[in-house]
Amino acid sequence: MDQELLMKQIVEQVMAAMSGKAAPVAPAAKKGCVTAADYPLGVNMPEAIKTPTGKPFSSLSYEKVIAGELTSDDMRIAPETLEMQAQVAESVGREAFAGNLRRAAELIAVPDERLLQIYNALRPYRSTKQELLDIAAELEGYKCAIAAGLVREAAEVYEKRGRLKKF
Repeated sequence: MDQELLMKQIVEQVMAAMSGKAAPVAPAAKKGCVTAADYPLGVNMPEAIKTPTGKPFSSLSYEKVIAGELTSDDMRIAPETLEMQAQVAESVGREAFAGNLRRAAELIAVPDERLLQIYNALRPYRSTKQELLDIAAELEGYKCAIAAGLVREAAEVYEKRGRLKKF
């Protein structure tokens, strides 16, 4: 599919979602999965969305935040919601985007401060191969298998291209 056609389809879907009209939907992915027909999830299936703290999506409001009834943890997205979003992306042929959403779902388990440290460690010349392999092992401890694999791959590529930290 060429870029122009893809962009046209994306714009049409966004505009349809904003206007409340149904966007053209590709054939559904697997049976029982969330599809583009369910999007936006907050409108079409709010009962399926919960926060990581277990609060239902329908209980979230600006007023409750201001009143101190909700914390920042209540306002975060849950891995299950990102998985549903990934299924929507797959149902319209956006496999790469679905993969990004699944990686994001994995990384929710990693503390924000540590994620920033890992991000900086992944920049060229910032880490040794062993440091990157240690990060991959740490990510596996958080059950982030996809992200761990990407860090291992980065370690190999950096080694081949001479982008590892020099002692």
